Amino acid sequence: METFSVYVPKLAPKYEGLVPGHRFCIGCGEALAVRLASKALGRDTVITCATGCLEICTSGFPQTSWNVPWIHTLFENVGAVASGVESGLKAQMRKGKIPEKKINSVGMAGDGGTSDIGLQALSGALERGHDFLYLCFDNEAYMNTGVQRSSATPYGASTTTSPAGKVSIGQKTWKKNLPDIVAAHNIPYVATACPSYPFDLMEKVKKGAETEGPAYVHIFSPCPTGWRYPVDLTVRIGRLAVESGVFPLYEVEDGSYKLNFDFPKLRPVRDYLKAQGRFRHLSDDEIQNIQQRVEKEYKKLKVRCQET
Repeated sequence: METFSVYVPKLAPKYEGLVPGHRFCIGCGEALAVRLASKALGRDTVITCATGCLEICTSGFPQTSWNVPWIHTLFENVGAVASGVESGLKAQMRKGKIPEKKINSVGMAGDGGTSDIGLQALSGALERGHDFLYLCFDNEAYMNTGVQRSSATPYGASTTTSPAGKVSIGQKTWKKNLPDIVAAHNIPYVATACPSYPFDLMEKVKKGAETEGPAYVHIFSPCPTGWRYPVDLTVRIGRLAVESGVFPLYEVEDGSYKLNFDFPKLRPVRDYLKAQGRFRHLSDDEIQNIQQRVEKEYKKLKVRCQET
């Protein structure tokens, strides 16, 4: 008897934790990433959110686009407040004040609120072993206040505080590797994600939420306003970042590295850089310098994956 295989497409959850009415820019990669993450988290979620684009665009008083309990906190203490929420929920369950069930305590912040201002609170929460999930939405600058550079701004990018000019290429330092710094805390789960790969992103957020103990997902969030590209290219920009090795997608589970998307040959970094106004001033020599750095870091990541 002849058999046939039937392709069953993946379906995203129907639940929407982030509802219409927000004020994100047209083509915002962060808005797409947050919507996907919220779908994966579901209703039983309490979100702690730092100041930034995410907070400003979703909760202009007296309105909100959140369909779950949501707390606005300061730039610097998302890790502390999210860990306090987790501890408070545990105490209420222990005292019988609320039913015992899994409620996700989730911290959300941008790269400035994570890699710069909020790093100390995040590190403390990870070290204490709180059962919470932290999501960093990385658009590689302080976009909400005018595209100022952060420690997550990539080498060569022009921002308002690292402008390109006759004597400067723009940002002069290499991007801080937050996933590696977080993984060094020996927590159970660390991952990178990108909204251009929506089901990979949702699966990683869901896995992070279900992990016992601290979990961290670093989400690449293309920004047409700050990166200066046409608003209809957001998904394409994200794919170029992954395909070129600029932003590889991988997981670290209990110290073991796994590369989720690998390619027989990486796309040239030039394809990614030249699509964005923030990099258009770069010379061929500087682009080659970035190419060599990306290849070096990607090779190091692959070696880690093979070793573990």
